[in-house]
Amino acid sequence: MELNWHGHSTWSVTVGDTDLLIDPFFENPNTEMGPEDFDPDYLLLTHAHQDHIAHAGEFTDATVVAVPELCGFLEDEMGLENHIGGMGMNLGGTVECGDAFVTMHRADHTNGANTGYEYDVGMPAGFVVSDERPGPDSDATSFYHAGDTGLMTEMKEVIAPYLQPDAAALPVGDHFTMGPWQAAIATEWLDVDHVFPMHYDTFPPIEVDTDEFVEQVEATGTHADVHVLDGDESFTLE
Repeated sequence: MELNWHGHSTWSVTVGDTDLLIDPFFENPNTEMGPEDFDPDYLLLTHAHQDHIAHAGEFTDATVVAVPELCGFLEDEMGLENHIGGMGMNLGGTVECGDAFVTMHRADHTNGANTGYEYDVGMPAGFVVSDERPGPDSDATSFYHAGDTGLMTEMKEVIAPYLQPDAAALPVGDHFTMGPWQAAIATEWLDVDHVFPMHYDTFPPIEVDTDEFVEQVEATGTHADVHVLDGDESFTLE
């Protein structure tokens, strides 16, 4: 599985012959790429805040993976009519996306769409992307994109023991999400081998020193390796 961070919460993920793009927002200082550089098969969207869906409308050929309410908003506002299963998906579900399996889990955050109309855009979410369907006998390689979230006990009680991610991308920018200390606790609870900070340094309120995150993870005693990626840098998860 190939993981590539494009700043903020934007990731491209390749599983086999399938390309997925998560939360496309290229107006951030940690990428030199733009929508024209991608041709994803699937577009995974955690929630409707503009710093997560700003460039979603550029990918009309991709199949959208999001909660049904957000799918409806994207169809009305951006013309994105191709939804997984024809209707989107919801929290707790797993869908097959080409060579990948995508499991949706809740995120502790707000949601909203800044337009002149009132929309119900559903619950915010995170995704576990794996190369096998999760289950009691699964030996999948899997990557957890936590979306925008605060620390939540489901990381320890549900995601870690049952979805068993090998790697996690966690927001560390504080102010709107977890900061370095709580993200370090999340790392310990998730019991992952690899962790990547995201959602930081894009705007003044979320400027942080990622060394603090590295130090806090080390202080927990967890075995996870922290990878502070440069923008557009890739990592192979095996």
